[in-house]
Amino acid sequence: MVLAGLDRFRPLKIADIGCGTGASTILLAKELNADITAVDFLPEFLDELNTRANDHGVADRITTLNCSMDALPFEEGKFDVIWSEGAVYNMGFEAGISAWSRFLRPGGKLIVSEITWLRATRPAELQSYWETEYPEIDVASAKIGLLERHGYSPEAYFVLPVYCWLENYYRPMQRRFDAFLERHGHSEPAQAVVEAEHHEIALYDEYRDYYSYGVYVAKKL
Repeated sequence: MVLAGLDRFRPLKIADIGCGTGASTILLAKELNADITAVDFLPEFLDELNTRANDHGVADRITTLNCSMDALPFEEGKFDVIWSEGAVYNMGFEAGISAWSRFLRPGGKLIVSEITWLRATRPAELQSYWETEYPEIDVASAKIGLLERHGYSPEAYFVLPVYCWLENYYRPMQRRFDAFLERHGHSEPAQAVVEAEHHEIALYDEYRDYYSYGVYVAKKL
């Protein structure tokens, strides 16, 4: 929020696109004077977000919307900020930043995270995996170029640290594997899901210096 230059006291309208269960939504509601529209296509995530928002005393600042991020019903120039963490890949980075631009007022801020190569070259095994999983993966300079091409002025960029991947994502996921398999009767599809996640985690453990999530902050021109 500091890098984005968001005024903590100025009234803001924010869209949190691909909000999940609302970790970012609730933090934004606590830290800013904002009305937030939290968007996700999974209603169960939004139900959990609403429960958590009540628990944290910020429910009056958050409106949930069950909707696909590629079919948003907003009018042009509605928001001061569009925030999206770990979600734009569902549309693709370029498609997302292009489509969402019209919902920002001129001078509004886009804060979006995207899987990003940290080096110009990387091991063939890693390259092959991520180009299959997400062909739009690229270096930060390429992502910044796309922002410029679609009418944004890039203002800041940083890389999420390792603990965000391990302590906040992969390790909690690993602890839930056994329960997930039990719920699904150790079926072949369930085992395939777990094996795929094990493979991705192993790649990160070995090659974490080559990629991460980059967080991009840009202003709409």
